[in-house]
Amino acid sequence: MATKALFNTVVNWFIKQRIDQIQHFMDYPIDTQKGILFSQLFHAEDTEYGKKYGFNSISSYQDFKNKVPIVSYEEFEPYVERARQGHKDVSWPGYIKHFAKSSGTTNAKSKFIPISAESLEYCHLKAGKDMVSIYANNHPENQLFTNKNLRLGGSSELYADFNTKFGDLSAILIDNLPFWVEITTTPSKKVSLMGEWESKLKAIVSEVKNEDVGSILGVPSWMMVLLQRVLKETDVKNVSELWPNLEVFFHGGISFKPYKEQYKPIIGKDINYYEIYNASEGFFGIQDRSNSDEMLLMLDYGIFYEFIPMDQFHHSNPKVVSLEGVEIGKNYAMVITTNGGLWRYLIGDTVIFTSISPFRIKITGRTKHYINAFGEELMITNVESALTKACRETNSAVKDFTGAPIFMKENESGAHEWIFEFSEHPENLDLFTDIFDKHLKSINSDYEAKRYNNITLKKPVVHIARPNLFYCWLESKGKLGGQNKVPRLSNDREYIDPLLELNRV
Repeated sequence: MATKALFNTVVNWFIKQRIDQIQHFMDYPIDTQKGILFSQLFHAEDTEYGKKYGFNSISSYQDFKNKVPIVSYEEFEPYVERARQGHKDVSWPGYIKHFAKSSGTTNAKSKFIPISAESLEYCHLKAGKDMVSIYANNHPENQLFTNKNLRLGGSSELYADFNTKFGDLSAILIDNLPFWVEITTTPSKKVSLMGEWESKLKAIVSEVKNEDVGSILGVPSWMMVLLQRVLKETDVKNVSELWPNLEVFFHGGISFKPYKEQYKPIIGKDINYYEIYNASEGFFGIQDRSNSDEMLLMLDYGIFYEFIPMDQFHHSNPKVVSLEGVEIGKNYAMVITTNGGLWRYLIGDTVIFTSISPFRIKITGRTKHYINAFGEELMITNVESALTKACRETNSAVKDFTGAPIFMKENESGAHEWIFEFSEHPENLDLFTDIFDKHLKSINSDYEAKRYNNITLKKPVVHIARPNLFYCWLESKGKLGGQNKVPRLSNDREYIDPLLELNRV
């Protein structure tokens, strides 16, 4: 009892200190961000990137905008590759030892995001502590520190390449967590770092079913798979029977809206849900109020934020603003400069501000068409490439198409549903679907992972559109001609459901 009391005293002291610091950047957001920017510039002025763009001569934000270009991953990739090959002082001082592997680029199966010692310690790991601190501050009656936290990462093997390691961000974080986190977390580090998903899932269930879990952390689609497996293995009606002290689910990675109702019978009681906004490139937001759908933009993690209004995004010289220039309700593409050595990097996410005092945001989507209902990050370029190959191998041709997710229901996996209007029909639609699916797996490693053993995603559901279906739908909306078109990919069913209905008429 004395040990537990001492532990709680230390934890509460830490929470109080950190909440005071968070309040400080909420009160002085612009000063905090300016400090981040010029600290980063000073720190990296002797790197290859710093010398190329004259970091030592930048004395204002306007200088920064004028001298340093906005870049996509493809444009920045040569610097990443040099750092991966063990070169020192490329875009951040010293050697980068870890790279987070992630899908989503337009010309490669995976991208590699540099994780410096600073970004690991002062962004990713710091955010994990903040997530708990904010929740505990909002819920003084919490029991987080007397029960276990169930974490569920992605594929968690780390691989050596050149003089560096790469893998999912979750693998890097688990490999670098302090010992005291391991004491309060389940499953064990050994199990968390297993690579093969089916074996890993069995091992996780074996460990967690005997723990007293108070909080869970993960992507909603993957966590649902795990919890359903726990229910099956333990023969209980809901997880609250197994874990009566479960009180909060920290979730991120994909939208929680389609899943929230499905979680109620699985959990079996009312718990708190807290959203987080994290990515390989950085940790950006944490829900700081209960029963909210907004996240506080975290301003002191070594990340400097800029924003491009989406109505300007495709302009050759778009308007770019710092926090000082953002407006509530406007859709922005996010640009980040980080202590991992990313400079004015287009992350590909879009957000709106719901508040500017303090700065709170909602994620609105991606800068390109996509489906990311299960963490698969399926991009339009992935689909177009896979379609080209499927058509070539089946002597067919697609005139128009759209796709959207089928969300998980009870014990059923999700899927992607497609409507293809063919100008040349394949002789065998099942063969076409299999080839399309196979090539999507080869192009996108996140989609491939979600399709593994049909656990999260089943085989695509494909419908053949009647002739001129898309034309007729646009005509009914008065949207023929110009730039009007049905989105190729959508992360909800706003477009595919009316098209399916029209296709049945």
